[in-house]
Amino acid sequence: MFEAWIRLVERSGSTFPAMMKALQEAGVKVKPVRREEVSGPGLLVFDEMGPATLEALNELRLCPEARVLGVATSGAMLGNDACWRLLDAGLSDVLAWDRCISPAAEIAARLERWRAVDRLIASPQVQDRLVGRSAAWLGLLRQIIEAAAFTDSSVLLLGESGTGKEEVAHLIHALDPRPDKGELVTLDCTTVVPELSGSEFFGHERGAFTGATTSRDGAFALADGGTLFLDEVGELPPKMQAQLLRVVQEHTYKRVGGNTWQQTRFRLICATNRDLSKEVEQGGFRRDFFHRISSWICHLPPLRERTEDLLPLVHHFLRKMRPGRPPLELEEPVREYLLTRDYPGNVRDLRQLVSRICKSHVGDGPITVGDIPPDERPAGAASARWWQDTSFTQSIRRALRGGVGLKDIGRIASETAIRLALAEEQGNLQRAARRLGVTDRALQLRKAQWGAQAAGVFLEEGQRA
Repeated sequence: MFEAWIRLVERSGSTFPAMMKALQEAGVKVKPVRREEVSGPGLLVFDEMGPATLEALNELRLCPEARVLGVATSGAMLGNDACWRLLDAGLSDVLAWDRCISPAAEIAARLERWRAVDRLIASPQVQDRLVGRSAAWLGLLRQIIEAAAFTDSSVLLLGESGTGKEEVAHLIHALDPRPDKGELVTLDCTTVVPELSGSEFFGHERGAFTGATTSRDGAFALADGGTLFLDEVGELPPKMQAQLLRVVQEHTYKRVGGNTWQQTRFRLICATNRDLSKEVEQGGFRRDFFHRISSWICHLPPLRERTEDLLPLVHHFLRKMRPGRPPLELEEPVREYLLTRDYPGNVRDLRQLVSRICKSHVGDGPITVGDIPPDERPAGAASARWWQDTSFTQSIRRALRGGVGLKDIGRIASETAIRLALAEEQGNLQRAARRLGVTDRALQLRKAQWGAQAAGVFLEEGQRA
């Protein structure tokens, strides 16, 4: 028996008592909670696709740590593209109670898996490696842990340089449940010399070529029973991709200069900062090899798309760089500087900056502006519009290029500010209103108007579908 939170959106309420009883018998004790108490896996049960359901979804979206399973009392509500619209609105999954053979058992299985994933996310094994609680980062962590701990699939990690692909590869290997797994073997494909690539991957026999005075194991032999991590796999030339395809498919290979087929069993993790789908379309990467290495694809977001994690990452790096010493605080100008600086090298760039700041700092007092290296300091006086960083400008530029008008840009910016303020103040309208510089009543009216407008759009789209 385990507990899960529940939100009910009901008109008649005739179905819910039987549903609650069935869930109890399946081992799920559901508990209604207030929005500020929502965390982890839970249920949104609804008997209409109307404004009340959308309003509940909008509130749950303010809880990034929540994972919501939508349960429709009737499958008739989920026709056409309604399921996709519900996922876009914030649900993690959706099912119809009357279309499942054992709906309570299916719900219990999903919630139990999600609970197991969240337990791993909260474990030191994960938190010591991958820091962040933003919605984008939590979504990625859940994908990674699902792949690592509950499948044996090959994993392709995509993302810009410095986003943490190597750390993720180490975590996948650590969470792999094989009881007798071997080592993690890493091969950086950018360092493989074409003339020696066969030896690097397959190994060679003594005398196979000039200089081969002894036999040597390659990456496939070293990774047998463990995990092979091919970093920057996008750099492999097509000819080498073809040679590796057989090993990935059949788990057999020959050493250079050898005649005996060798067996190898390994989990494959690949990483690249290239857009491999685009390269496949352009003929620069083999389609068959791409499909073999991408059973599970994880896109690591750049740091500019997870700015809520920036300061937690700073404090994490400071703790690692000063083991056993009191945690350092940041003075407000330092916080503003770190939040508004560009990080073209992503997390790696941030870690390097924190390292330089930490080495400049003396004592256990707060980090001050003097600890920021001279070549890193902003030129001249800080702008009064420090919050209008490059990501803000890029968002406006994308909107304009997409034909979004000034009115819609302003409305979306306002809604985003309201959503963020409410989320950071745990739904407290008074505190959120103070941060936004409006009255409680004005915020209440704006929130109600926003919900009604969004519901109208949602319903209109459903009717068109």
